[in-house]
Amino acid sequence: MSEDSKQPACLMEGFWSQAVGEGGPKLLGSRCASCGEVYFPPKPKGWCVHCQQYTLETVPLSAAGKLAAVTVVRQAPAGGFYHGPVPYAYGMVDLPEGVRLISQIASGNLDDIEVGGPVELVIRPLYTDQEGREVTTFMFQSKA
Repeated sequence: MSEDSKQPACLMEGFWSQAVGEGGPKLLGSRCASCGEVYFPPKPKGWCVHCQQYTLETVPLSAAGKLAAVTVVRQAPAGGFYHGPVPYAYGMVDLPEGVRLISQIASGNLDDIEVGGPVELVIRPLYTDQEGREVTTFMFQSKA
Protein backbone atom coordinates (compact mmCIF):
# COMPACT_ATOMS: atom_id res chain seq x y z
CA MET A 1 0.00 0.00 0.00
CA SER A 2 1.46 3.40 -0.95
CA GLU A 3 1.78 6.24 1.57
CA ASP A 4 -0.81 8.30 -0.35
CA SER A 5 -3.49 5.60 -0.19
CA LYS A 6 -3.40 5.13 3.61
CA GLN A 7 -6.64 6.52 4.98
CA PRO A 8 -7.12 7.29 8.69
CA ALA A 9 -9.01 4.65 10.64
CA CYS A 10 -11.71 5.49 13.19
CA LEU A 11 -11.31 3.85 16.62
CA MET A 12 -15.11 3.47 17.04
CA GLU A 13 -17.44 3.88 14.06
CA GLY A 14 -20.72 5.69 14.71
CA PHE A 15 -19.62 7.66 17.78
CA TRP A 16 -19.18 10.97 15.93
CA SER A 17 -19.79 12.70 12.64
CA GLN A 18 -17.54 15.08 10.78
CA ALA A 19 -20.30 17.64 10.25
CA VAL A 20 -18.60 19.86 7.67
CA GLY A 21 -20.16 23.31 7.58
CA GLU A 22 -22.13 22.67 10.78
CA GLY A 23 -19.56 23.76 13.35
CA GLY A 24 -17.19 20.82 13.13
CA PRO A 25 -17.37 17.30 14.53
CA LYS A 26 -20.25 16.25 16.77
CA LEU A 27 -20.65 13.24 19.00
CA LEU A 28 -23.70 11.16 18.15
CA GLY A 29 -26.08 10.07 20.86
CA SER A 30 -29.56 8.61 21.20
CA ARG A 31 -32.59 10.60 22.38
CA CYS A 32 -35.86 8.99 23.34
CA ALA A 33 -38.82 10.55 21.53
CA SER A 34 -41.11 9.36 24.36
CA CYS A 35 -39.37 10.54 27.53
CA GLY A 36 -36.48 12.73 26.28
CA GLU A 37 -33.69 10.69 27.90
CA VAL A 38 -30.33 11.15 26.12
CA TYR A 39 -27.59 8.51 25.89
CA PHE A 40 -23.98 8.32 24.75
CA PRO A 41 -22.80 6.27 23.01
CA PRO A 42 -25.81 5.75 20.75
CA LYS A 43 -27.88 2.69 21.61
CA PRO A 44 -28.01 0.36 18.58
CA LYS A 45 -31.37 -1.35 19.22
CA GLY A 46 -33.53 1.76 19.68
CA TRP A 47 -34.77 0.74 23.15
CA CYS A 48 -34.88 3.32 25.96
CA VAL A 49 -33.92 1.79 29.31
CA HIS A 50 -35.57 4.74 31.09
CA CYS A 51 -39.16 4.43 29.76
CA GLN A 52 -38.83 1.02 28.04
CA GLN A 53 -40.06 2.24 24.66
CA TYR A 54 -38.54 1.59 21.22
CA THR A 55 -38.42 5.28 20.35
CA LEU A 56 -34.72 6.20 20.28
CA GLU A 57 -33.41 8.38 17.49
CA THR A 58 -29.83 9.38 16.69
CA VAL A 59 -29.05 13.01 17.54
CA PRO A 60 -25.92 15.19 17.46
CA LEU A 61 -24.65 16.23 20.88
CA SER A 62 -23.01 19.50 21.90
CA ALA A 63 -19.31 19.87 21.16
CA ALA A 64 -18.73 21.98 24.28
CA GLY A 65 -18.95 20.70 27.81
CA LYS A 66 -17.68 21.06 31.35
CA LEU A 67 -15.02 18.88 32.96
CA ALA A 68 -16.52 17.10 36.00
CA ALA A 69 -13.46 15.04 37.04
CA VAL A 70 -9.99 14.27 35.70
CA THR A 71 -7.00 12.08 36.43
CA VAL A 72 -3.61 11.84 34.76
CA VAL A 73 -2.55 8.33 33.80
CA ARG A 74 1.23 8.03 33.98
CA GLN A 75 1.62 4.31 33.23
CA ALA A 76 0.14 2.36 30.31
CA PRO A 77 -2.83 0.18 31.31
CA ALA A 78 -2.19 -3.57 31.54
CA GLY A 79 -3.56 -5.91 28.90
CA GLY A 80 -2.09 -4.36 25.76
CA PHE A 81 -5.37 -2.78 24.55
CA TYR A 82 -4.19 0.84 24.83
CA HIS A 83 -1.83 1.97 22.09
CA GLY A 84 -1.79 5.74 22.64
CA PRO A 85 0.79 7.98 24.27
CA VAL A 86 1.49 7.99 28.00
CA PRO A 87 1.01 10.06 30.11
CA TYR A 88 -2.53 11.12 29.21
CA ALA A 89 -5.50 12.66 30.99
CA TYR A 90 -8.80 10.86 31.35
CA GLY A 91 -11.94 12.45 32.72
CA MET A 92 -15.70 12.83 32.92
CA VAL A 93 -17.34 15.49 30.76
CA ASP A 94 -20.82 16.88 31.32
CA LEU A 95 -22.67 17.94 28.16
CA PRO A 96 -25.61 20.39 28.15
CA GLU A 97 -27.98 17.56 27.09
CA GLY A 98 -27.54 15.96 30.53
CA VAL A 99 -25.07 13.29 29.41
CA ARG A 100 -21.92 12.58 31.43
CA LEU A 101 -19.31 10.71 29.42
CA ILE A 102 -15.77 9.47 29.90
CA SER A 103 -13.10 10.70 27.51
CA GLN A 104 -9.45 11.45 27.15
CA ILE A 105 -8.71 15.10 27.92
CA ALA A 106 -6.22 16.85 25.65
CA SER A 107 -4.12 19.67 27.07
CA GLY A 108 -0.79 21.35 26.49
CA ASN A 109 0.05 20.75 30.17
CA LEU A 110 -1.67 17.80 31.85
CA ASP A 111 -0.98 19.18 35.33
CA ASP A 112 -2.89 22.42 34.62
CA ILE A 113 -6.26 20.87 33.67
CA GLU A 114 -9.00 22.37 35.86
CA VAL A 115 -12.04 20.44 37.09
CA GLY A 116 -15.10 22.56 36.34
CA GLY A 117 -13.41 24.17 33.35
CA PRO A 118 -14.74 24.27 29.79
CA VAL A 119 -13.76 21.60 27.26
CA GLU A 120 -14.32 21.32 23.51
CA LEU A 121 -14.68 18.18 21.35
CA VAL A 122 -11.74 17.39 19.06
CA ILE A 123 -10.95 14.44 16.81
CA ARG A 124 -7.30 13.46 17.03
CA PRO A 125 -4.97 10.64 16.02
CA LEU A 126 -4.40 8.25 18.92
CA TYR A 127 -1.82 5.91 17.41
CA THR A 128 -0.58 4.42 14.13
CA ASP A 129 -1.74 0.86 13.45
CA GLN A 130 0.32 -2.00 12.00
CA GLU A 131 -0.73 -1.01 8.46
CA GLY A 132 0.62 2.51 8.97
CA ARG A 133 -2.81 4.19 9.27
CA GLU A 134 -3.52 6.85 11.86
CA VAL A 135 -6.28 5.65 14.18
CA THR A 136 -8.42 8.60 15.28
CA THR A 137 -10.64 9.03 18.31
CA PHE A 138 -12.68 11.72 19.97
CA MET A 139 -11.43 13.54 23.05
CA PHE A 140 -12.08 16.85 24.73
CA GLN A 141 -9.59 19.70 24.67
CA SER A 142 -9.19 21.56 27.95
CA LYS A 143 -9.64 25.30 27.44
CA ALA A 144 -7.60 26.16 30.54
